[in-house]
Amino acid sequence: MKPYSLLSPQLAALPVLQQIAQAAPLMPATQQRMAAAVLAHPFRAATASIDDFADEASVSIASANRFAVALGFRGYAQFRAELTRAFETTLAPVERLRTGLAQSAADSAEAMARSLDEDQRNLERTRQALDPLACERAVDMILAARRINTLGFGASAYLAGLLHHELDAYCADVATLAQMGGPSHAARQIFKLGLDDLLIVVAMPRYSEDSVLLTTMARERACKILVLSDSPSSPVVGLADQVLYIHAAKQMSATSNTAALACIEALCAAVARRTPNAVERAQELARFVMPWLHIDKSGVRAGSKPAKTSS
Repeated sequence: MKPYSLLSPQLAALPVLQQIAQAAPLMPATQQRMAAAVLAHPFRAATASIDDFADEASVSIASANRFAVALGFRGYAQFRAELTRAFETTLAPVERLRTGLAQSAADSAEAMARSLDEDQRNLERTRQALDPLACERAVDMILAARRINTLGFGASAYLAGLLHHELDAYCADVATLAQMGGPSHAARQIFKLGLDDLLIVVAMPRYSEDSVLLTTMARERACKILVLSDSPSSPVVGLADQVLYIHAAKQMSATSNTAALACIEALCAAVARRTPNAVERAQELARFVMPWLHIDKSGVRAGSKPAKTSS
């Protein structure tokens, strides 16, 4: 079993797990076995029934309850509730999904309509909550940056990649750190950042620990940090120079990528509006990529002569 000393830092910092690790050496052998099982699989202990977890730990239900009482809880149910709170962010989408499935739609079309309605509400709430000063500062940071890196992991990696794609038309040096090299590659690039550079972090639930760690490293490099996230409680908000908030609640998934993508496109539209010679840049870019664009159904490319046809 995984010993407490090898728990990830964020799990090792949980008070209830610290309490178990400190109390375990003084417990009877059966309760020590229970403690080892919880420390090895804390998420499983938080989500499994007492019957299932006691069976997996090879202890009786009575022993599982005595274990919880020894830690100062009224019983295993209260202990599990305390442990579950530690995983609240992780488990919240699961509970929303459970609720959503209990309120099942009549058919697929209704299910899709409900999802679209959620996205519309998120978009409207995001629009209503726009802070004009925050928007101006965000655009200022983008236009002033010598180079820009976008960062995101999990689903946010795709959003960070799209942000890179959209900004690339208006900014001279943009790169995304959501690449095959993973977090270690991102750390190498962040090491190169300085005062004149900008890191844009997309951090939506469920938040990635890699994003938090790398944003902390970027803070140490003294570069500017712009965060796109859903809540002031997001773990990267405290590291940011500026935050743009996105309403992203979703019944059947962890987050609404629709609202996040719309906010990214809106931010890039604001950047385009303030970019000098934006039209000229867009026209030149279109000319440059034209060889790779499908022009029309006839297969004739712009600038080429149409093929002669026989009479």
